[in-house]
Amino acid sequence: MAAKKIIAICQSGGEFVTNNEDGSLSYTGGNAHAVDIDENTNVDAFKQELADTFKFNVDGMAIKYFLRGNKKTLITVSKDKDLQRMVNFFKDSEQVEVFVVAEGVGAPNVSNMPASRTTMSETALSPATPVDLTNPDSQLVVDAPVDTTPLDILPSSNDKKHRRAATQWENTITGVDQRFSSFTELREALHKYSIAHGFTYKYKKNDSHRVTVKCKSEGCPWRIYASRLATTQLICIKKMNKNHTCEGAVVKAGYRATRGWVGNIIKEKLKFSPNYKPKDIATDIKREYGIHLNYSQAWRAKEIAREQLQGSYKEAYSQLPSFCEKIMETNPGSLATFATKEDSSFHRLFVSFHASIYGFQQGCRPLLFLDSTVLYAKYQGTLLAAVGVDGNDGVFPVAFAVVDEETDDNWHWFLSELKSAVSTSRPITFVSAFQNGINESLSDIFSKDCYHGYCLQYLGEKLYKDLHGRFSHEARSLLIQDLYAAAYAPKVEDFERCVENIKAISPDAYSWVVRSDPEHWANALFGGARYDHMTTNFGQLFRDWVSDVSEFPITQMIDALRGRMMELNYTRRVDSSQWLTRLTPSMEEKLQDETSKAISLQVLHSHGSTFEVCGEAVDIVDIDNWDCSCKAWQLNGLPCCHAIAVLERLGRSPYDYCSRYFTTESYHLTYSESINPILLLEKPVIAEVDTEIMVSPPPTKRPPGRPKMKQPDTVDILKRQLQCSKCKGLGHNKKTCEKVNKIDGSDPLLLTGAVVAEEPEVTA
Repeated sequence: MAAKKIIAICQSGGEFVTNNEDGSLSYTGGNAHAVDIDENTNVDAFKQELADTFKFNVDGMAIKYFLRGNKKTLITVSKDKDLQRMVNFFKDSEQVEVFVVAEGVGAPNVSNMPASRTTMSETALSPATPVDLTNPDSQLVVDAPVDTTPLDILPSSNDKKHRRAATQWENTITGVDQRFSSFTELREALHKYSIAHGFTYKYKKNDSHRVTVKCKSEGCPWRIYASRLATTQLICIKKMNKNHTCEGAVVKAGYRATRGWVGNIIKEKLKFSPNYKPKDIATDIKREYGIHLNYSQAWRAKEIAREQLQGSYKEAYSQLPSFCEKIMETNPGSLATFATKEDSSFHRLFVSFHASIYGFQQGCRPLLFLDSTVLYAKYQGTLLAAVGVDGNDGVFPVAFAVVDEETDDNWHWFLSELKSAVSTSRPITFVSAFQNGINESLSDIFSKDCYHGYCLQYLGEKLYKDLHGRFSHEARSLLIQDLYAAAYAPKVEDFERCVENIKAISPDAYSWVVRSDPEHWANALFGGARYDHMTTNFGQLFRDWVSDVSEFPITQMIDALRGRMMELNYTRRVDSSQWLTRLTPSMEEKLQDETSKAISLQVLHSHGSTFEVCGEAVDIVDIDNWDCSCKAWQLNGLPCCHAIAVLERLGRSPYDYCSRYFTTESYHLTYSESINPILLLEKPVIAEVDTEIMVSPPPTKRPPGRPKMKQPDTVDILKRQLQCSKCKGLGHNKKTCEKVNKIDGSDPLLLTGAVVAEEPEVTA
C-alpha cells in the first residue's frame, strides 16, 4: 500500500511577525512553492529540492513548521525522524505549512516593541555536561563564542551551529518599559538573553518586589532593574544599561542553565515524543544552544519537563480519593478502591471498569491470567493484573491493581477485590507463576470454585535454573523439551511416556517433575479448562501498555491504561460488526482446518451416541457428551476432526458443538459496553478533602541504576555452555581441565551429560 502523500506549502523570503496580544507568530511576504511529501521522503532529498527551488545552500538552510494550535513555537526538521513526525502530525489535514530560512534566522525582531514580551523556543532538543542539576542555582559552563554577524547573513565560522539560540533569544530583553506577567517570566527571559549574548549575570536584588541584575564580569556596567508596576501585577523594566565593557560578545563565557530551564526547553517536544531519550536531549541541546549536558543532567531535566506536563507524582497520590470517585461516577458499575497504611501513605489501589466486568461475565470463557509488572515511576511499586481471553483469542483486561510491593498479602487483597468485581457462578481457571501466596489465596478466596494452572514458562525456567551447570546443552535441551511435551500431552499415557524420558536422562529431574504438582500444569491431569493457553505470556499486550506508561504519576498511569482499554473496546466492537461468520475469525479458521482433516477418516457406529473413528489411529467419539478419546475436543472447546467426521455422517452442523464462547454473538457481548473518559483534576482540591483520607506517597523510591531487564524465555536461555572435550565436564576446556588424567571420557554417565559426582537433590 502506497504511503499517503501530503502537500508541503514551502515558504521563504518573508519574515515572522509577533502578535502583541497573545505572542503568536505569523509569516508575511516572500514566495511559496508546493511539494509532495510522505513518510518515506528523505530529509536530505527534501532539503535539496527546497535549496534548488529557493536558491539556498543546503548546508546553510533550516526547515521549520508549527504544530496545530501552537503558533508560538517553531519545530525544526533536521533529520529523517523529524520529517516523518511532521508528516504523521498532518496526515489527516493533507497539507502543512513549511518555512525555509537561512540557518540561524528564525526569531522576529521585536526591538521596536518595548511593551511586549517575545520569546520563541524550539523543541527539537536533548542533553550532555557535568553539573549538579539538583541545585537550582547550579551553572552549566559552555564554550560557545557568539557571532555578531547580522541576522540576514549566514555565519561562516564553526559557531554557526550554535547560532539558533542567539537568533531566537537575543531580543527576549528589549529595554526600558518592557513588561512581563511575573518575575518568573522575567527570570526566564534573562536566562535566554544571557545565552544569546554570551555573558553571565548575578542577582543583586531578587525578591517578590524587585529584581536587580548585573553582569558578572567585574567593572562591566551592564545592569537591569525591574519592579512591579503600581496597582498592577505586571513586572516592568525601569532601568537598563545595555553596554558591555567585558567583551561578552566576543569572549567565551559560562551560560546559566538550571535543570528547570532545560526542562522548559524540552517540554514541548516531550509532549509529542514521550520516549524522548536523555542522550537525544543532550545531543539536541548541544546542537541547538551550544550547552553541554551529561546523561544524568538530561535525565533530571526530562523529569522536570515530565512533571510540568503530567503533574506532580506526590500530588497524584493526594488525588486518589477523588480519582476513584470519578471512575465510579463516569463509569457506573465499576469498582475503584484504595487503601493506605497507618501513616496515610499509599498501600494499594484496585480498578475494574464496568465494561470489563460485564464483558468477562457475558462473553469471555472463565479463564484469567494473573501477572505482575514492576513500575519504574518515582515511587516505584508493582502492578498486578487479571487478564481474560475473548472469543477470538484476544487479550481482554479485566482488573488491575497498583500496590507498594508484590507480597502474598497484596495478592490476597487483589484476589478478594477481584472476586467482588467479577462475581460469577462459573468455576474460573487461573493461570499464574507458581507462588505459594497466590495458590493459598485462591484456595482461601474462591474455595472449590476455581482451578489453578501453573505457567509452563515459569516451570521451564525453574527447571533450567535448578539444573544449571550440571548437564550439557544437549541434555538440558532434551529435559526442557520433554517437560513441555509432558505438559501438552492430552492423555495420561502420553504424559507418563514423556516423564519416563526425563527419568532416563536424570532420576533427580524426574523426582523434580513428580514433586512439582503436575496436576496444576499437565493437560492430562489438570481439572480446569485452559483452552491450550499454557503460559502467562498471553497477556503480553497489556504488559506492554503498562511498560509504556509505568513512569507516569499514578493517576496519569491509570487513566492512560483506561484510554488504551477504551480504544481497544471501541476498535474491536467496530471491527466485529463486519463479521459474517458464526464463529470468530480465528476459531472459524481452526474449525475449517479440522474439517479438512476429517475427509479421510472412516466412521463406524458402535451404539447409541458412541462411534469409532479410524485414521492413523482409532479414536472413540461420544457425540452426546462432547467427548473424544484424543481429548482435543475437551481441551480446546472446538470439535476435533474425529468428532466432525461423525457429525458429517449424522448430517449435523459442527457449529452446534462449538463452545459458545467462540461465537461472534459472545464476542459482541464481550465488547458491547463502553469505557467512558475521566476528567482528571489539574490540581488536588486540598481544602475540600477530608484529612482522614489524605494519601501520601509510599516511602519507597526508585533505586539507583538501570532497571533489571526482563528474563528471557525458556527457549532463549538454553545457550550452549563451555564443555571440556576430554572429561566432558562443564565450565572449562581441555587446557584447564584438572581431571583429564583421572576421569575416563568413555564413562556412560558422561555420555548422557550428567556429572560424575553424586548429584544433589533437586527441589521443586
